[in-house]
Amino acid sequence: MSIALIWFRCDLRLADNPVLHHAMQAHECVIPVYLHAPHEEASWKPGAASRWWLHHSLAALDAELRQRGLRLILRQGDSLTVLRELLRETGATAVYWNRRYEPAVIARDRTIKAALRTEGFVAESAQAALLIEPWTLLKADETPYQVFTPFWKACLRKLPPAAPLPVPKLTGPEQWPDSLPLDALQLLPRIPWDAGLAMAWRPGEAGAQAQLESFCATALTSYAQGRDWPGREGVSRLSPHLHFGEISPRQIWAAVTDATGGDPLSSKGAETYLREIGWREFAHYVLYHWPHTPEQPLQERFAAYPWRKEYAELLHAWQQGRTGYPIVDAGMRQLWQTGWMHNRVRMLVASFLVKNCRIPWQEGARWFWDTLVDADLASNTLGWQWTAGCGVDAAPYFRVFNPFVQGEKFDPDGAYIRRWIPELATLPTTVIHQPWNCASKLDYPAPILDFAASRAEALAGWERIKGG
Repeated sequence: MSIALIWFRCDLRLADNPVLHHAMQAHECVIPVYLHAPHEEASWKPGAASRWWLHHSLAALDAELRQRGLRLILRQGDSLTVLRELLRETGATAVYWNRRYEPAVIARDRTIKAALRTEGFVAESAQAALLIEPWTLLKADETPYQVFTPFWKACLRKLPPAAPLPVPKLTGPEQWPDSLPLDALQLLPRIPWDAGLAMAWRPGEAGAQAQLESFCATALTSYAQGRDWPGREGVSRLSPHLHFGEISPRQIWAAVTDATGGDPLSSKGAETYLREIGWREFAHYVLYHWPHTPEQPLQERFAAYPWRKEYAELLHAWQQGRTGYPIVDAGMRQLWQTGWMHNRVRMLVASFLVKNCRIPWQEGARWFWDTLVDADLASNTLGWQWTAGCGVDAAPYFRVFNPFVQGEKFDPDGAYIRRWIPELATLPTTVIHQPWNCASKLDYPAPILDFAASRAEALAGWERIKGG
């Protein structure tokens, strides 16, 4: 009997899974496996919120497989060693996986593919996480794009993507190898702080599909405006499902196309949303071509930026949502309770940390990495470098977002602030964005720094390096 191992990673779904399809065409049966090897991801091992999501996503995938007479085999350790063990135990002759694009994972996968092929096994990978592979798109001068708009225009010339693949008919082996119990991976927190995550999310492929259907039915057409209002249900909330591969960008493109009668780019809401999928593509593109950017600024002159030297107290206040700037604090508390933050607010809290507090963007990126359920190395890096002004297609450095103005503009009735800062919930709208103007005594901190003065300090720092 011809047997293949399907090595699941960040592609925890059965529909539109290219290697699953290919393996069932080339072999009589498949053995789905997940190898827990966080040490192989260099300094970017999954954070606490990501581990929580992974636990529940693996449980959901195993349940889906068991409904079809299969199961998910869990192992941990060195990936190449464990794959060799499984090949020997099962008699499988091939290993298939869908590609990832983080630098350490690319290097690891290349080593594994070469080793297995040398030993006579079939070892193949496929495209499943992106619409377009990063190495297939270059400018006319054969250099990578550094500005999003021309990048996306080049992408659109290669799109729309092919239709998503259905779930193939799956057949498992007569005898299954041993598997670790899911709890052995120790993904869940030892101290139960995750109740807010459990209330906010439904990890797994079924949860991803339900979220996509809900978004297309209720918020897609108004997305161009609705995405800016953190106090409303105007965004898709699909980012963690995309990161863990519970849904694919091809499936999203197909659903948006169906929802708009076959022409998604003719609808303002749909076109704007697909452009956000394009930003995700761009993030992976940038990480692939500049693999040093998770730790170092793409624009080298920013390595000399005069960051604040002593900032532990400011950083802690920011992390805890106690800065005295309501829209910033609401975002940080939403993040802590749910593992997620509205995208506009991510931009605001990042700008506040980097430009007003003058704390290195890497500190914010690390905090997001540990607390976001959608923590994605490519998107996290692109977002922080964009806000800091040191990456590709960055906002002009002199653009320092004013949290008060942004709050009044995009949360005018204070709904978002009231939801996440209960000590301000009863304030009138006239003072909720600047609560120290309220006559009542509040259990809420005064601003930890002066906005105008901190903005001037940030711009002075920019003047020192901009000629570099």
